[in-house]
Amino acid sequence: MVRRRLGLYAAISAAVVSGLVGAGCGIPTQGQPSAIASTRVPLGLVSPTLPSTTTTQPRVAVTVTIYLLGPTGGLVPRSRVVQVPAPLKSILTALFAGPDQTEAALFYGTAIPTDVSVISVKMQGSVVTVNLNEAFGEITGTNTELAVAQVVATVTAQSGDSTTGVIFEIDGEQTSVPIASGAQVSGPVYLLQFLTNTS
Repeated sequence: MVRRRLGLYAAISAAVVSGLVGAGCGIPTQGQPSAIASTRVPLGLVSPTLPSTTTTQPRVAVTVTIYLLGPTGGLVPRSRVVQVPAPLKSILTALFAGPDQTEAALFYGTAIPTDVSVISVKMQGSVVTVNLNEAFGEITGTNTELAVAQVVATVTAQSGDSTTGVIFEIDGEQTSVPIASGAQVSGPVYLLQFLTNTS
């Protein structure tokens, strides 16, 4: 059916053209080209706007694990979504944001104040050095041990290796931190030293 219609349209067009030629009613021509006034040019052709070829790549996110404090005060894993490639600095920043509204309503908490921020994170072998701002050094009492445990557990969750050690720095200066036994450790600390804080 479509081919028949196309053939019919072609035949009609040929007949019309033939009739115009035979009747001497051709398209008028002129010997010299002439400029067309801009007022007679359709809008958009005088200064056409070319379509943009810029494409926006979709931002890919990934789910990671951070550790908050549960209702009983122990470490509990919680999920967060961060943008790929999900560097450890971004994951710790998500940790420092604390519990969301839903988690807070369920009595999840954190020992890390919201003014704590990550300056840098460096990894050498199985040891991660986390450089934090002065606000982390202002944490006192048992909250210090809990805050350290949250950071160590979160870092270890990303490496997937319980032997990952964490060195703490404040404004670029290495600092000692407490572990579950109450001892102060100046070198790398490990998740196994905080097992009493897990729930």
